[in-house]
Amino acid sequence: MSWVIAILLVLLLAAGAFFILVGSIGLVKFSEFFKRLHAPTKASTLGVGCVLAASIGYHWLGETDPQPRELLITAFLFITAPIGAHLMAKAALSLHMAERPAQPGSEPVGEGRGPGEDA
Repeated sequence: MSWVIAILLVLLLAAGAFFILVGSIGLVKFSEFFKRLHAPTKASTLGVGCVLAASIGYHWLGETDPQPRELLITAFLFITAPIGAHLMAKAALSLHMAERPAQPGSEPVGEGRGPGEDA
């Protein structure tokens, strides 16, 4: 395998890791359910897709035989992740989650009144 192909595969892996990291940070930082649902769904689809594309490229362009299960994993991921997110969003809409008040303890640390502070 040439160094150009190796660099392209490393870039795909780095892009995949970046997307997965951004999706994880979005899951932690966003406050509303729908925002928290959107960030990891889109980012994980792109991230794992890039990692699987790098794996397929490595096996296809390298000396080893390509694995058909990698293509199946990629297809399964791109089909099921958006459908799962859609079903969760539909369930949240039917439960009126956007209209519910915040749960106790759901405020980020450092916000709100502390003990001993007047209203």
